[in-house]
Amino acid sequence: MGEICKHIEAITDIKTPVENQCEECRRVGGHWVHLRTCQTCGVTLCCDTSPAKHMTQHFNQTGHPVVISAEPDEKWLWCYEDEAFVTYT
Repeated sequence: MGEICKHIEAITDIKTPVENQCEECRRVGGHWVHLRTCQTCGVTLCCDTSPAKHMTQHFNQTGHPVVISAEPDEKWLWCYEDEAFVTYT
């Protein structure tokens, strides 16, 4: 494995989803495929496989770079800025 990017390396505590739903899809009546949780602010939104791609929109609007998969049994982090992927236990 290569070096971990500075954004992922800065994560000390993993923020997990409060609810297992995309907050934006729920608000607008949309639907999601998979969920991601922002490691800067803790918001849980849908992934790029979902029609609205709310988490990518969140990154583009806020610059919050790191998310985790909010799916059960998936333990990984993704950094949008550095396009870095890391698994964790």
